[in-house]
Amino acid sequence: MKIDLHSHTHYSDGHLSPKELIDRAHNMQVNVLAITDHDTVDGIQQAIDYQAEQKRSMQIMPGVEISTSWHNFDIHILGLNVDHNNQQFLARLDQQSKERDRRAQLMSDKLAKVGIDNVFEDAKELAGVGQITRAHFARVLVQRQVVRDFDAVFKKYLGKGKKAHVKPQWIEIAEAITWIHDAGGKAVIAHPGHYDMTTKWLKRLVAEFASAGGDGMEVIHSHLTPERKKLLADIAAEHGLQASSGSDFHYPNRWTELGKNLTLPEQLVPIWHDWSLVG
Repeated sequence: MKIDLHSHTHYSDGHLSPKELIDRAHNMQVNVLAITDHDTVDGIQQAIDYQAEQKRSMQIMPGVEISTSWHNFDIHILGLNVDHNNQQFLARLDQQSKERDRRAQLMSDKLAKVGIDNVFEDAKELAGVGQITRAHFARVLVQRQVVRDFDAVFKKYLGKGKKAHVKPQWIEIAEAITWIHDAGGKAVIAHPGHYDMTTKWLKRLVAEFASAGGDGMEVIHSHLTPERKKLLADIAAEHGLQASSGSDFHYPNRWTELGKNLTLPEQLVPIWHDWSLVG
């Protein structure tokens, strides 16, 4: 079975609608797909309803990617197999949405001070039905030809210590784990190989996540070297965490694809080991 437990739609910083994402997942022969937009579950019911009309079977796993703060790092925690209709969960996620808007407005204010006006409005329009993210800001600045590409946006304006950076006020990891467990899901560290931290800090992160009741970590995600994969698998095993894998798909490109190269190391227990999967 092809299982991909990390993907995005235009309800956060993905470019595809839930329907378009489902169509692509079918084309890639995915059997189980988790939709994990940033701090929102708004696209999930639409995806489930659309999948119910399809001839080819595929299981849609309700999920979310929750933003947290940890020692000055932004750490993302996936909630997998959550109840996306849980009213308490929806109210809690709404807190995160309000923080996103607050931060985005402050970033826009800082950009205005250096002569780049109305970025919030344009980013909000670009986000459409979705959460506003720094990726939307980056797309606006690239479209306006203020900078050449995404990397330049973060190096000059939006990265830590740059002209328009605003430190977010996200919840702590332990709180995110509680939210996810209260909604019936499993908490997983997203893309641990992508955080800009030393191995020592990474091990500390995983240890604290595990001690706070976290369930698993993504040991397979995009752009990992064989050495990095082994390191993540070893750290997960050391802390008794279950293993997850996901493409972190946002839009069609030559680097990332749904369901591609996501086989887990055999020695680890899959995060889905006690779920009823059909695909």
